[in-house]
This record gives sequence, C-alpha cells and structure tokens, in this order.
Amino acid sequence: QVQLVESGGGSVQAGGSLRLSCTASGRTFSSYYVGWFRQAPGKDREFVGFIRWSGGSPNYADSVKGRFTISRDNAKNTVYLLMNSLKPEDTAVYYCAAKIDGIYYYRWADYNYWGQGTQVTVSS
Repeated sequence: QVQLVESGGGSVQAGGSLRLSCTASGRTFSSYYVGWFRQAPGKDREFVGFIRWSGGSPNYADSVKGRFTISRDNAKNTVYLLMNSLKPEDTAVYYCAAKIDGIYYYRWADYNYWGQGTQVTVSS
C-alpha cells in the first residue's frame, strides 16, 4: 500500500513558477511509475507527465512540454513537478498518482494510488 501526499500548490501570476511535491509513505516508490495529472473545473482529468522511479527520462503532455519538469529524490521518496512559465490555462487541481507498470501511463484510470490533490491557480 502506498500513501501519497502532495504539497506546493498556490496562486501565482502568469509567467510565474511553482513546484509541487509528492511524497510517498507506506512503501517506497522504488518499483512504481509516478504520474502527474490535473483537473480543471468542468473538464476531464488530464495527463501532465510521468516518471519511472527506477530510471529513464520523464514523459510529458504536449501542453506542458518545455515548461514543466518532473524529477525525483530517492532519499526523500519524493517526486517533484516544477512548473515554469505558468499560464491561466494551467489552473487546475493537480494530482500525483502511482502505478506498478508503465503501460498506459497517460490514462488516469490505470493508476492505483492517488494523492489528495493540490490547487494551482494562475492569474492573468
């Protein structure tokens, strides 16, 4: 069993930056794939990016590629989502999630464990 806790959301002006954290407890991330998703009011949950804990480069949605960066800290059992050049359309509740395989990493329904979500609001 994995428990995920997110932090780091908030309000920022367009062009600003935020860094979200996703810390696991219960079990380590060592064998998991960790994804970030977001959901804006009235919209479906959207894939943002994912990283394989054991290695390899992250994958990103086209809408955030070049602006968002996913990284991990093994010692802290934490995955980060650094968001730069934020736009109003990035406003959403952001979730981290974990799954045990990398198949369909872009499909939120395939993830087994979820954080509570953290609000990100970008004003113009």
